[in-house]
Amino acid sequence: MNLNEKQKAIICIICSAFFFALMNMFVRLSGDLPSIQKSFFRNFIAAFFALFMIIKSGQGVHINKKNLPWFIGRSGFGTIGILCNFYAVDHLLLSDASILNKLSPFFAIIFSFLLLKEKTTKVQAAAVAIAFGGAVLVVKPGFAVAGALFPSLIAVCGGLCAGIAYTMVRILGQKGEKGPVIVLFFSSFSCLVTLPWLIFDYHPMTMAQIITLLCAGLSAAGGQFTITAAYTHAPAKEVSVYDYTQIIFSAALGFIFFAQIPDLLSVIGYCIIAGVAIWMFIYNNRR
Repeated sequence: MNLNEKQKAIICIICSAFFFALMNMFVRLSGDLPSIQKSFFRNFIAAFFALFMIIKSGQGVHINKKNLPWFIGRSGFGTIGILCNFYAVDHLLLSDASILNKLSPFFAIIFSFLLLKEKTTKVQAAAVAIAFGGAVLVVKPGFAVAGALFPSLIAVCGGLCAGIAYTMVRILGQKGEKGPVIVLFFSSFSCLVTLPWLIFDYHPMTMAQIITLLCAGLSAAGGQFTITAAYTHAPAKEVSVYDYTQIIFSAALGFIFFAQIPDLLSVIGYCIIAGVAIWMFIYNNRR
């Protein structure tokens, strides 16, 4: 069966949702380690995986110097997004951390307007506002469980940075840069940035923790490649809705491995955010 570009993007983004849900599960299972240390091992594995794919393809690493600022921007915001996400995963329910991180497509609408000059309609602006209303129910400011407000806000910050990063992935894809090269640059950049903290604040790990972080890195590599492929095959506004399958995967893994059950307000927030995403998907298709 021959698939068109949009169908390929949909398959890729659902696969990435599953891989990133697995990554979050392994990050949580790795125990009480600094987020920066977890991030380093996650990106270290992803960098080698990307390098292997490039060598196997025989294409080599070629970067247009004019695109270097976009590579650096994508990598910088992506690194901050990962650190925020890992912190949230360690301090919130997996499903809560995932849904707040999944505000990124709505941030992507904002930054697509700012960076790509893509017009934002009134419907899209309303969708962004409603989605953030749903996020308020998950964050629950003022009556949140003690200690949950700060990591919730960190998770929102992670979604913001991811939205900027994925907008830049789209820009790089439009400029002809290859997915494995984008992943390699990002993963290597993140490793270099976090290496000084790792050297001066390294926490000894058990063999079980090392294996768990290796699994997190492999899952992240799978997620990074598939989501990069998705956004280079089709615009984010056409396929990003399928990324919300990660909430289902995360909720299932959280229940199975950590006996986590989200409260009613969080579930309502999930429904609002995912519902608005579906509404936006239908709206974009009709346009």
